[in-house]
Amino acid sequence: MIDLALLRENPEIVRRSQAARGNDQSTVDVALEADRSRRAALAAFEELRAEQNAFGKQVAKAPKEEKAALVAQAKDLADRVKQAQHAANEASEHAAAALARIENVVIDGVPAGGEEDFVELRRVGDVPAFDFEPRDHLELGELLGAIDMERGAKVSGARFYFLRGIGARLEIALMNLALDTALQNGFVPMITPTLVRPEIMQGTGFLGEHADEVYHLDKDDDLYLVGTSEVALAGYHKDEIVDLSDGALRYAGWSTCYRREAGSHGKDTRGIIRVHQFNKLEMFVYTSAEDAEAEHLRLVALQEQMLTALGLAYRVIDVAAGDLGSSAARKYDIEAWVPTQGAFRELTSTSNCTTYQARRLDVRYRPPVEEGASAPKTQHVATLNGTLATTRWIVALLETHQQADGSVRVPEVLRPYLGGLEVIRPLADAQAAR
Repeated sequence: MIDLALLRENPEIVRRSQAARGNDQSTVDVALEADRSRRAALAAFEELRAEQNAFGKQVAKAPKEEKAALVAQAKDLADRVKQAQHAANEASEHAAAALARIENVVIDGVPAGGEEDFVELRRVGDVPAFDFEPRDHLELGELLGAIDMERGAKVSGARFYFLRGIGARLEIALMNLALDTALQNGFVPMITPTLVRPEIMQGTGFLGEHADEVYHLDKDDDLYLVGTSEVALAGYHKDEIVDLSDGALRYAGWSTCYRREAGSHGKDTRGIIRVHQFNKLEMFVYTSAEDAEAEHLRLVALQEQMLTALGLAYRVIDVAAGDLGSSAARKYDIEAWVPTQGAFRELTSTSNCTTYQARRLDVRYRPPVEEGASAPKTQHVATLNGTLATTRWIVALLETHQQADGSVRVPEVLRPYLGGLEVIRPLADAQAAR
């Protein structure tokens, strides 16, 4: 949820944020009124409860002949307290629902508008040029014996696939390169649960308007399949006070991810660009609100380091407010060039969620004590997340590094993870060479 102090003291900032996202600004006024009603109902309940406590002491001290009348009054007061408590609970639930409709306040400078209103920050690398007709990643994957969509659909349905042979090895190599990069930069590796409780999914902001993209085991289990290990990592320190005295807490979560891809019918149906299941290494950071923007840029730099090492041409974009998830206050996407589409396609995203998720999940830290000052109150941490490798990267890798005969050059940085392999050759060629 957003900072209540900000909502109460600077509601115009929240209105501007809602407007930039394309959301209804009246949600701010509804939330303010609900907050006022909640506080009034809570004050009325606490006043009656204090009166009840004081009256109880009076009854205890009263002479025997007066007690019967006082007990009757006490019962009436108890009924009023019970009603006031019920009203306070209802007002609190109403306020929580009203606040949940307000998405995270975007950071100054985030472009307003929708999906097409991003700002391109930079382009890096040379777009590949071929003196032959390039094949798309699925044709290459089939030639190399790396991708099998037909059997994936037979076993699981549309948008499922098998990575086999060199395809499986290539994904594992990518993930291990990303893991080594994360380790070299102070991240703790984590293999995370892929099923989480509703309060964890809700706390990270994934059960809002995009809830239809999430798989739900709704009968006996009431668990959600995650679309990113961000969800489990955000819940890892739920209801805790974490120690940031030595700096940010940085985790790298390796997990399988699941997305229903609701609303994407007819989009990217060929190949493995938009699928229901994939693997991903996700960076996740807990830090102070003051350090969050610098940490955000650090995550982007690590993503760029990976893509540059893999020889991919890419661009970095500042995503427009209307295309942010509800938890993100700013998001940078990195899109790699996909030759057969003649376009940049998203490979990574990294979001600064400020304190929005931490307020929902109640993750706090103790700021350092200044000399001569009393210990400060705990504060909510800021959370950030960013992709460091995922299955979709195979698309850009195969297409960018393909050769006329259908073989694919292995980027030098990946070769140690593939036993020194320099060129991936079509399956018939590989079999003939045996």
